[in-house]
Parts: sequence; structure tokens; C-alpha cells
Amino acid sequence: MPRFCVYLGAREGSDPRFIETARRLGRELAGRGHTLVYGGARIGLMGAMADAAMAAGGEVIGVMPDHLVAREQAHHGLTELIRVRNMHERKSSLAAHADAFIVLPGGIGTLEEFFEAWTWHYLGLHDKPIGVLDCDGFYRPLLEFLDSTVEHGFLNAHTRDELLDAAEPAELLDLLEARLGR
Repeated sequence: MPRFCVYLGAREGSDPRFIETARRLGRELAGRGHTLVYGGARIGLMGAMADAAMAAGGEVIGVMPDHLVAREQAHHGLTELIRVRNMHERKSSLAAHADAFIVLPGGIGTLEEFFEAWTWHYLGLHDKPIGVLDCDGFYRPLLEFLDSTVEHGFLNAHTRDELLDAAEPAELLDLLEARLGR
């Protein structure tokens, strides 16, 4: 079954809809028989999503650098916790274990991981689909900005069209599964 790498916050955010969406995505992934691959934290949206996926019988793989494990942020109840030396190895391992990528609300780390995965796709380093789960319009300003980069000639329309987006977990998974040929 496909493995979905999800980038999302190690914080819960200020809106309870964020954490509920993370939980729904975890349950939806497990219900479809997909493996969740994520940053390995027990806290924030990350922990809520992982707990929901596992409670629904899903397989969950976390990837965490040693310095965060030492800060007691690792989720030790996962199917598998992969420890790596640093953040660069974490991103590489997450990508290597993924068949597709999803981004949920998060901060600068989430955005950095998302943009790197999308850039790697653009450069032809992988052909894995990427989707944005636009929980309650969180990413609407970013998606509109990306549309403006096409209008201003800094991003071609095909590259923008490769980035999928939806407001609901089931809808986004349907789009990603279609790209995976399922």
C-alpha cells in the first residue's frame, strides 16, 4: 500500500479545527490501508495525527533526528521510529519512505519541507504527487500567492498544476490516489 509523507506542525495551532483535521487525516489514511510517514513527534498536530492513525489500525513510521529524541519529543508508540543524525537526513529519509506528500498547517519547518519536496519534484528528482490540505482556508493565501507567481511569469502553469489542494482529507486523498494510479 502507498506511503504518505505528511508535513505538519509540532504545535497544535490556535484553532481546534487544525487538530481535528489532522486526526481525520490519520484515520482516513489508516482506513484506506495507507502507511503514514511523518516527523515522529508525539506532540502537536503530529502526535494527534499519528495517534489517530494508530487507533484506527494504521501503520505509522516516524523519522526523527537524535537531538529531538533527546529533547523527549519522539513518539515511542509508533510502528517504527527511525532515528537519524540531523534534519537533512530526516528530510531525505521521509522522502525515501514516501510515495506521495501532504502538507497540513504548520510553521517554518513545515513550509521548508513542503517547498523542498515540491522543488525536488520540479527538478525531476522524484515524480511523487504533492497535495496541500487547506484546512479552514489556512493555505488559501499561499495558494493565491503561488497563482500570482504564474501570472507574473516566475512559475509555469504546469508546475503549479502539479500541486494538488483540497479542503477535506478524503477529497485530497482521492486526488493523490488518482495521481498514484490507484
